[in-house]
Amino acid sequence: MNDLLESFAANADEIGIALAETGFMLAFSLAAAVLIGLPLGVMIFLTRPGGAQQSTPLWSVANLYVTVVRSFPFLLFVVFLIPLTRALYGTTFGTGAATFPLCFVGVAIYARLVEQILLEVPPGILQAARSMGASSAQTVVSFLLVEARSGLVYALTSAAISLISYSTVLGIVGGGGLGDFALRYGYQEYDYGLMYSTIVIVIVCVLLLQTAGEKVSAALDRR
Repeated sequence: MNDLLESFAANADEIGIALAETGFMLAFSLAAAVLIGLPLGVMIFLTRPGGAQQSTPLWSVANLYVTVVRSFPFLLFVVFLIPLTRALYGTTFGTGAATFPLCFVGVAIYARLVEQILLEVPPGILQAARSMGASSAQTVVSFLLVEARSGLVYALTSAAISLISYSTVLGIVGGGGLGDFALRYGYQEYDYGLMYSTIVIVIVCVLLLQTAGEKVSAALDRR
């Protein structure tokens, strides 16, 4: 135990940096999920066959993107995006470059979750919006999203937890973060105690996110 504490204390600065890198990747990928994935999920819901704004071309393209990205093995997806990442960032290493493919995944994950949440909204909500003469934008903002806000927060929490898991893989390609720290300072240095400690930190982060998300979701749920 003393050896573990000494090892942890000796690497405290590096752990702090790794935690900040993971936070950076999570923050930017979640921002992409909300700013792009939320509208994309709403569009898929509205333009689906039988939807309020049915459009087969739009639905097909958006649905295909979400399906392909979510089914793509993440490490291979990172490799697949290397030419584009290098063109935009000038490198494929570092936290910034690693966040790029993570944003694509965050958008796809949250878009699908948004679609599923909106499918659970009672049809009467849309009927009420139409009967009141609401425009498409008003229907989405003032009716659909308001009714589904609790589920959307919970879905965002689930997406965040998935993105933390994905971010640990980015250490393999020089992305930094807790996964990279666990590999370089723990596994490769045969310091398994430090590696397991890093895993515990990841689990604690997930539990904190889960708890916060559940509380916010419950506070927004008016049922």
